[in-house]
Amino acid sequence: MAGEGGAYRLRCSLVGHGQDVRGLTRGLFPQGGFVSVSRDRTARLWAPDGLNRSFTEMHCMSGHSNFVSCVCIIPPSDLYPRGLIATGGNDHNICIFTVDNPAPLYILKGHKNTGHEDCVRGLAILSEMEFLSCANDASVRRWQISGECLQVYYGHTNYIYSISVFPQCKDFVTTGEDRSLRIWKQGECVQTIRLPAQSVWCCCVLDNGDIVVGASDGIIRVFTESLERTASAEEIQAFENELSQASIDPKTGDLGDINADDLPGREHLKDPGTRDGQTRLIKDNGKIEAYQWSVSEGRWVKIGDVVGSSGATQQTSGKVLFEGKEYDYVFTVDVNESGPSYKLPYNITDDPWLTAYNFLQKNDLNPMFLDQVAKFIMDNTKGQTLSTSAQFSDPFTGAGRYVPGSSSGSSTVPAADPFTGAGRYVPGSASNAVAPVGGVDPYTGTGAYQSAAAKVENIYFPKKDAVTFDQANPMQILGKLKELNGSAAEEHKLTEDDLITLEKLLSATCNTSAETPTAQQLQTLWRAVNWPEDIVFPALDILRLSVRHPTVNENFCSEKDHVQLIILLLKFLNPKGKEANQLLALRALCNCFVSQAGQKLMMEQRDEIMTQAIEMKFGSNKNIHIALATLMLNYAVCLHKVNNIEGKAQCLSIISTVIEVVKDLEAIFRLLVALGTLISDDTNAVQLAKSLGVDSHIKKYASVSEPAKVKECCRFVLNLL
Repeated sequence: MAGEGGAYRLRCSLVGHGQDVRGLTRGLFPQGGFVSVSRDRTARLWAPDGLNRSFTEMHCMSGHSNFVSCVCIIPPSDLYPRGLIATGGNDHNICIFTVDNPAPLYILKGHKNTGHEDCVRGLAILSEMEFLSCANDASVRRWQISGECLQVYYGHTNYIYSISVFPQCKDFVTTGEDRSLRIWKQGECVQTIRLPAQSVWCCCVLDNGDIVVGASDGIIRVFTESLERTASAEEIQAFENELSQASIDPKTGDLGDINADDLPGREHLKDPGTRDGQTRLIKDNGKIEAYQWSVSEGRWVKIGDVVGSSGATQQTSGKVLFEGKEYDYVFTVDVNESGPSYKLPYNITDDPWLTAYNFLQKNDLNPMFLDQVAKFIMDNTKGQTLSTSAQFSDPFTGAGRYVPGSSSGSSTVPAADPFTGAGRYVPGSASNAVAPVGGVDPYTGTGAYQSAAAKVENIYFPKKDAVTFDQANPMQILGKLKELNGSAAEEHKLTEDDLITLEKLLSATCNTSAETPTAQQLQTLWRAVNWPEDIVFPALDILRLSVRHPTVNENFCSEKDHVQLIILLLKFLNPKGKEANQLLALRALCNCFVSQAGQKLMMEQRDEIMTQAIEMKFGSNKNIHIALATLMLNYAVCLHKVNNIEGKAQCLSIISTVIEVVKDLEAIFRLLVALGTLISDDTNAVQLAKSLGVDSHIKKYASVSEPAKVKECCRFVLNLL
């Protein structure tokens, strides 16, 4: 019994997991056993020892390919009389274990329509046959222990961190990164309670039905249905005042794109809402205020002031941040009343047709909506575009998928629309209206538009601009750098001022500040990237991001220092080295292509770089293979511009070797684009490719079903061969 011995004292320390322990749950042993999960990708079952002093590890379970974030015990049933253990991981999967087998009984894999598409954050038991899960993909899923997904619940607009079930029923509550606690009854979100904190980390339903939540403001709040336990009118008013004074940053993307000039006034609040939790924005005395409809109270409740948008359009007030990337617009699209709302991010440098296609693919929506979505984008952006070459999303960087903390690469897209069979509309451009000759649109099943044009260009190659690796979470990178700095040898240790200097550099090169990188910042970075190999990877990550900035690119790739940079990066392309260093070195080399100085350096050092880089083909890390393929693609872009037949021969030889070894389809796609870019408009390069037997190596990819871009790109290449 708690408290029977007075103050709590240490009972024992258990060594088993090699890394952070991320979750614990009791159960399976009436004497006080429990299950732990960890970043070491395992779950461990602990039972009290015979002396009841310590615990013995009874069972170590492995099945996840990334860290394990949550765990729950499924009660005994006739089918599994000893119960089951469910774990959720950062690999998007849920593993179901029996208590006597280290391998999973089932793995509920993450993919569209069934499993989660991002990190699983919470699990909760409904019965001995069913359980719930929540994840960073903003969905809740109900499962049978057999592995069948019975239902998917949508309501949150950002990560869902926690889930808890009401006693004696299947209703539940969730909390997440959208500042909300949501209450679900009979499968519907019946109430949304906003909190004056961005992250609502955890929730718990008590035996009496009250709900406890903990948030990033350090406050625990308890909500109740009971009139007897309800707070006083003064306390409720104080909570509403605190909520109304909260600042809502439109850059989180939760409110979509905001144009203050188009917002209605306070009279807009006279009309009742249509559903609980509905958000409405008004403009009052020059300020933008956000209100939420409360069904239970029948009124609009103010949930905060929207900052950074009053009196300005999105183009003058800055970008919208959505899923870690900056956009000019983030639209909210309601497909139907009973289904979820979808966020549609868009930059004015993007192709509206390609954006529409990626949006439909990502959300598994009917491709017949392609024209409708593209027109919606163009109508709501008023045809704005940029005529200059700029960085923006494209299919090579994966920007069409949800990648937390990521940013898009740079690309340009030719004018023919590959999705409908019609000429793609490019706002502000008349000369690009190229249409195909006949044919049936494979997405709508209807006849494509006809034109007298004689030639249709594919959207894949020749690629005109380098592909870069822009995904980043600066806070995590800096956190890891500081952590490793603490354990570094004295001769390598950075001072507090050094760490602040690198933080400013990262801010300047990740477009979160307008400052230009300084010589001192670059000197500090150079010291950091010369750390020992076992701790250098966060510094390499900063280099990878920084070299995209023109100032940094010019400094590190100039005549004075370029040899040092290449020697440094090639040192990490050692087949026996650490994979993290190999990956980041390859990505840094790819990012060097973003500016003229970097392109010049990469072409001058081509022999040394390619000779060392090809060694990376032998590993099994798909991300390394993608980076290697991207390096070849960026070389292909440069070689196509200068028509260097010797360089093309070298690049074609490496591609023909690598494409036989790698298996990842994204890497294959980038190699195909590189191949198509190299041989476009060059009969000599075509003959070289044929002599290397490239056509026989790639034919099998002409019939893959998914992703479609691999099949389409392969067929375009084969047409040239």
